[in-house]
Amino acid sequence: MSVPLDQIPAPHDAATLTLVDQLVQWGRRRIEERVFRPGMRMPSIRKLALDKGVSRFTVVEAYERLVAQGYLDSRRGSGFYVRERLIAPVAGERRAATGAANAADAGPAPSTIDVVWLLRNMLHTSTRPEKGPGLGYLPNRWLDGELIAGALRSLGRQSGGQLLGFGTPQGFLPLRQQLQTRLEELEIGASPEQIVLVSGITQAIDLLARLYVQPGDTVVVGDPAWFQMFGRFVSQGARLVGMPYTPEGPDLDALETLVQTWRPRMLVVNSVLQNPTGTSLTAAQAFRILRLAEAYDFIVVEDDIYGDLCPPGYPATRLASLDQLRRVIYLGSYSKTLAANLRVGFVAAALPVTRAVADQKMLVGMTTPELNERVLYKVLTEGHYRRHVERLRARLDGVRDKAARMLEKTGLRLFSAPGAGMFLWADTGVDSDALAAAGHEAGFLLTPGSLFSPNQSPSTWMRFNVANCGDPALPAFLNRYLESVVRRAS
Repeated sequence: MSVPLDQIPAPHDAATLTLVDQLVQWGRRRIEERVFRPGMRMPSIRKLALDKGVSRFTVVEAYERLVAQGYLDSRRGSGFYVRERLIAPVAGERRAATGAANAADAGPAPSTIDVVWLLRNMLHTSTRPEKGPGLGYLPNRWLDGELIAGALRSLGRQSGGQLLGFGTPQGFLPLRQQLQTRLEELEIGASPEQIVLVSGITQAIDLLARLYVQPGDTVVVGDPAWFQMFGRFVSQGARLVGMPYTPEGPDLDALETLVQTWRPRMLVVNSVLQNPTGTSLTAAQAFRILRLAEAYDFIVVEDDIYGDLCPPGYPATRLASLDQLRRVIYLGSYSKTLAANLRVGFVAAALPVTRAVADQKMLVGMTTPELNERVLYKVLTEGHYRRHVERLRARLDGVRDKAARMLEKTGLRLFSAPGAGMFLWADTGVDSDALAAAGHEAGFLLTPGSLFSPNQSPSTWMRFNVANCGDPALPAFLNRYLESVVRRAS
């Protein structure tokens, strides 16, 4: 989609910038934000001139300046390509965000660069979720801020001295007791001592990786799966092996071959409403996974972050309900249903595991903030959370089929048709990295399928959040882009 040059953010002296200057700044920003990544070919001179409404001479001059500044390489007869840069080439230039810069300094690390780029750009759509069909959370207007505010007001009426302590390694005991009750409803038996509170699933994965994964160990993850954990295991020195998925869930024949070949230390899996496919485990699938874990002696980490979006009676089985935390380590969180920044999750496991997790948590960052844990405890015990979750499920049910029909009408093919949850996994038929880059130009945050691959393999697949697909400009953009690809190929 064409973006007029007068819409390109520029410094305070923008009025004095020439068209070439503005185009150079546009190119630098796109490279620094990793929309155009090292090795990628820049848009052709002709195409960029048409898109931006400028002359070809303006584009050539801008590209030549980007070559001189170290952003691009010029390849005769081929075009202009993004250069791999380890340091900023121009003194005083605006650098990329620290995480991305550090990743570049460390050498080629496409997974880290891509994930940091996505997380950073999520901030640009946080107030306009309709522009973020690739976001991993629900829009704020769907959530109930009054639940959080009411809990904070209630805490404010208590003695302030209760809020000044250091907390405990395992976390706020009343909340762990409340979670014990919640787990009993899921037929998972866990005493409060078998529960450790953490700052979300991300910290839980980090602690488990530190405890149980050594350099050279194999960790089996979904392919596709939640991308943020990949870098954590790789930084621990692990070998990531992808377990493929079918529309019915994980391919367990492939899993059996993988565990026979690689003898993994750990398997990480969403049992309910898997991200991004939306599939859930059947009882038979869960039982077979546990049999493989027993036979080949690996740990199963069950990430149930989407469990509360699963309605009662939905065909889904939790591994921990069958295993009763003998080999399964169960993870939960409330970031998807309450607030992304509440950052309270938990680990439920056998007692030796939770003791080790609590000790590791203290070594890494002392205790987790008890104030957040007290807020969550108030929310869960004052009787409104269940109705809130029921409303979320109903709203998702009201938009899921509409989003699915919209994607299919634009020519995308759905992987499956989940009856619950927030994600659709769709085959675009084109390079989804290029589609995501074009979407960024058009103002949409999209998540390409390569992010969900442990090997960052090129992909035509893309994840869509059904709660954020309501912008009428989205299908129009998808149609235009897919039609342009067909025209270029013909």
